[in-house]
Amino acid sequence: MRRRAFLAVTAGLVLIAGLEGSASPTPPPGFLDTYRWKMDDPRFGGFSGIEVAANGRDFIALSDKGAYTTGRITRDDAGRIKSITANPVALLQGPDGNPLKPGMSDSEGIALAADGSVYVSFEGRARVLHYPKLNAKPKALPIADGFKTMQRNSALEALAIDANGVIYTLPERSGAEDKPFPVYRFKAGKWDKRLQIPRSGNYLAVGADFGPDGEFYLLERDFRGLAGFSSRLRRFTLGAKGFDDGETLLETPVGLYDNLEGVSIWRDAAGRLTATMISDDNFTFFLRTQIVEYQLPD
Repeated sequence: MRRRAFLAVTAGLVLIAGLEGSASPTPPPGFLDTYRWKMDDPRFGGFSGIEVAANGRDFIALSDKGAYTTGRITRDDAGRIKSITANPVALLQGPDGNPLKPGMSDSEGIALAADGSVYVSFEGRARVLHYPKLNAKPKALPIADGFKTMQRNSALEALAIDANGVIYTLPERSGAEDKPFPVYRFKAGKWDKRLQIPRSGNYLAVGADFGPDGEFYLLERDFRGLAGFSSRLRRFTLGAKGFDDGETLLETPVGLYDNLEGVSIWRDAAGRLTATMISDDNFTFFLRTQIVEYQLPD
């Protein structure tokens, strides 16, 4: 998200006003854990995407500065996060083999394929790159009709891949509150735009994932100015006629968490659906890098 100056100033005002010192809102049902992640690395922060492995421990975190890190989560007997160890934050390459240039490095969405390759979506210039390995040169997917006319600061935030290797991406904004989010699907080497997801309220799309149940999960954010952020997680079934109307699994009180932008869905050792979400600190000291986890209903 490129509105960092505005968000940082607003978050700073929240801090100065002492709103964070008031009684904390109650988490919705299913709450498991909130972990504040810190790391002594000058590139650390701005995380807009996360992929957690099926074991619930190995992960990839994507920064919106064209960078990433891989690491491992240590959990206690109850499955809650005890600690996180991660590799130094590394820069993504462009198709030319060089680090992504400013204006081209706003990496927002991440999707891990079954073969271990990684897809990354971008806002700065709306596009999707396919990395055989994160430390290798990517191949650019074709530019879909509609990518070039997207708002530069509200383009391809959410990205997901299904069990068949089909890619789905959608922009942060749809163009109007009563207009559905357009979903772009990449299949057999071509994009189509026949799918859409209903938009509800002021929430904007910021992250997506296909769960192990085959359902599509959409993380959304509503920024309420001085009050802070509210996040919502919806689940959709994709059928022959497109996405259904979906169900809301989670809607957080305003100010409970910071700027949650990435989501990964997996099952724990007991087979329970789990959502791991990560917040973008916008590289300011006002906001935090949080890992937030919820157990979801089947």
